[in-house]
Amino acid sequence: MCICVNCHYVDRCITYHAVETQHEQPHLTEDPNFEPIEPSINVNIRTHEDIIEMEYDVVGCVSFKREMGKWAKLRPGELVPT
Repeated sequence: MCICVNCHYVDRCITYHAVETQHEQPHLTEDPNFEPIEPSINVNIRTHEDIIEMEYDVVGCVSFKREMGKWAKLRPGELVPT
């Protein structure tokens, strides 16, 4: 699971914005202005017949500042990305 959903900076983060793009999800902001320090991203690749799925998860970041439920506060009622 992406640690970004519980990060104080999720709505301003350039890296999370890129993950949203990769997942073709709506952006929390169109103009992120926070450059995180040393984000680590895992890319999980799955194949289903002729389809290749790629999932991107930020699993580490020196800039991570825990704020439990931050993403959910920004998108009330929506399912939290997993």
